[in-house]
Amino acid sequence: MKAAILNSLDGTFQIEEIEIDAPRGREVLVEVKASGLCHSDLHFAEQDFGVPLPAVLGHELAGIVLAIGPEVREFAAGDHVVGSLIQFCGHCRACIGGRTYQCTHPEETLRDDPDHAHRLTRDGDGVTQVFGTGAFAERALVHENQLALVPKELPFAQASLLGCGTITGAGAAINTAAVRPGDTVAVIGIGGVGLNVISGAKLAGASRIVAIDMQPKKEELARRFGATDFIDASAADSVEAVRMLIEGGVDHAFEVVGIKATSEQAIKMACKGGGAYLIGVHSPAKTIDVNVTIDLLTNQVDLRGVYMGSSNIKHDIPMYAQLYLQGKLNLDDLISREINISEINDAYKQLKEGAIARSVITSF
Repeated sequence: MKAAILNSLDGTFQIEEIEIDAPRGREVLVEVKASGLCHSDLHFAEQDFGVPLPAVLGHELAGIVLAIGPEVREFAAGDHVVGSLIQFCGHCRACIGGRTYQCTHPEETLRDDPDHAHRLTRDGDGVTQVFGTGAFAERALVHENQLALVPKELPFAQASLLGCGTITGAGAAINTAAVRPGDTVAVIGIGGVGLNVISGAKLAGASRIVAIDMQPKKEELARRFGATDFIDASAADSVEAVRMLIEGGVDHAFEVVGIKATSEQAIKMACKGGGAYLIGVHSPAKTIDVNVTIDLLTNQVDLRGVYMGSSNIKHDIPMYAQLYLQGKLNLDDLISREINISEINDAYKQLKEGAIARSVITSF
C-alpha cells in the first residue's frame, strides 16, 4: 500500500510503498477514506519523542472496515469507523471507571507475538505504526478499542476530525473543565483544536468565549464557531485584554499552542478559583514557571494538563457525529483543504505557518 513515511526527524515525509499484514486477534483492517493532518504529528516529525524510525504517523482516521481479526466483537466488514490515538485495555481500574484516556495498560492494543511483531513492514523490516493507527496510508490495521462506529451518512473528511481535533478540543471544555451555562472562557490559539474548544464551550452554554490568536484574520472564523470576543495577541497584552473584557478573569482558560509564554498567560487569565487547561503539546525538554503561592494557593487556580479531552471514544465520537448531523456542531469550517497524500508536506508547511485550520487527505 501507499504510505507517507517519516525516515528522519526533519518534518518531511516520503511517499513509499510498504506492506501491511492481515488482521489478527482483535485487529481491524480499515480502508482509509480520510486522514486529518493534526499538528501533533508535525511535532513528532520534527522532535525526538523516542519513536523508532522509519514510521507512519497519522491518527485522525475515518474509513470503511475491510476485514476483522477472529476475536473482534464490535465491528463487521462495511462498517464506517473513526479511529483515535487513545489506546486502552478495557479492564484496568481507570478503564473500568470510564477513564479510558488514563488507561494503565495501553500497550495491550499492540502486538506481543514475536513471530508477527509488525503490522507494517518495508522490504521485510518493521515500520513503526505511531499511536497504533498509522493513518497516513491507504489502509490502517487498528485494535478495535481504538475505533468507534459512526453513521454511514457522515462524510469521511468531517468524520476524521472527530478522532482527535474534536474530542480533544470540545472534550476539554465539556469533559475536563465541565464548562457550565453562564461560564466565561478564553481560548489561546485558534487552530483546529482551539476552534473545537470554542464549539465545546458553546455547546456547554458559556456566556462569553474569548478567542485569542496572533493572526487577526482568525477572528471571522472564531466567531463562526461561537466566539463572542476576539483578541489580536500581536497587538495587545492578552492577559490584560481578557481582564478588561471580563472583570477578574475567566472561569476557564484553555491553552492550545504548546509554548511557555501562552501557558503562563492562561494561568494569569483565570479568575480566582478558575481553571487553566494546557492542551498544546510542548517540547519534552521545555518547562513553564508557576508561582505556587500566588497562582495556585492565593488565587486557587486549578492548573491541569489535558489529554485527548478526557474522552471515552466509544461514547463521545458517536455523540459528536450525531451533533454534527443535527446541525449543532460545526465541522465543515474546520476543513481548509482536501488533498492527495502526495501533497502532505506542502499542507504541513501551510499548517505550520498558521495559514489554514486543517487539511485532510482524501485521496491516494
